[in-house]
Amino acid sequence: MHIVVLMGGWSAERPVSLMSGAGVADALERNGHRVTRIDMDRDLAARLVEAKPDLVFNALHGSPGEDGTVQGMLDLMGIAYTHSGLATSVIAIDKVLTKQALVPHGIPMPGGRIVKSEELFAADPLPRPYVLKPVNEGSSVGVAIVADTSNHGSPIARDASGPWAEFEELLAEPYIRGRELTTAVLGNRALGVTELKPKNGWYDFDAKYTDGLTEHVCPAQIPDEIAEACKSLALEAHRILGCRGASRSDFRWDDERGVDGLFLLEVNTQPGMTPLSLVPEQGRHVGMDYDTLVQAIVDEALQWYKDQAG
Repeated sequence: MHIVVLMGGWSAERPVSLMSGAGVADALERNGHRVTRIDMDRDLAARLVEAKPDLVFNALHGSPGEDGTVQGMLDLMGIAYTHSGLATSVIAIDKVLTKQALVPHGIPMPGGRIVKSEELFAADPLPRPYVLKPVNEGSSVGVAIVADTSNHGSPIARDASGPWAEFEELLAEPYIRGRELTTAVLGNRALGVTELKPKNGWYDFDAKYTDGLTEHVCPAQIPDEIAEACKSLALEAHRILGCRGASRSDFRWDDERGVDGLFLLEVNTQPGMTPLSLVPEQGRHVGMDYDTLVQAIVDEALQWYKDQAG
């Protein structure tokens, strides 16, 4: 097949997308496909018309490649692509819409509310500690943990460094103590559970993508009921949101509260495919090497389009 690997773009996650795309493109070539690499720019539609691919492997992270924009364009152009479609992408990248979609189905997620950044300089929106995060960014971009021991001031000072300087609105959520867990789903199968143990601080952007800053424990050394709950919730979230291909659900687990302490934070519809990424790691754990995983994502996309065509 002739496959375009779409990567890069202009989101805050551009460097990660370039790494994901390079790995995917190399794997597809090893699998015998003809590959065209496209670093997304404003001329994407014209470049796709020129390339005439059989399929686009979407290796973009963040907006506009993960929020439905690119998906809508590809739908209009009649070009098949991997991973989730337009509606799912619009909902899953928005943390508030995700809560509205999942919580009524019994998926446990932290409470919280949207706040104007300007409000933070007058009073805390929630009792400390709490978390502030952009509504529609991934890879822990713009996330801040505000605690009594923070250097942000009380209330937050205008000159303090944080996401309030970059975003007009933020999602405020209660901070959940405990452990960082994540579960990948491929098609109709939850692959496993990984525990993430940052060596310094918390699992921020640098900890995610800098080799040696985070220990990955796969499979996570957790009680069976917690592992099964993670897999069940990730699979159910994947199904409710209508995800296609691979997704990854991130959890916080308060290990002093048993299964009642498990909360889903977000669902990533286009999880990373870098050497440090979690989906390839969990794939290896179930006997699926990187090249096989990439091909499985391609095959799943092709099967979906075949089913739609009847």
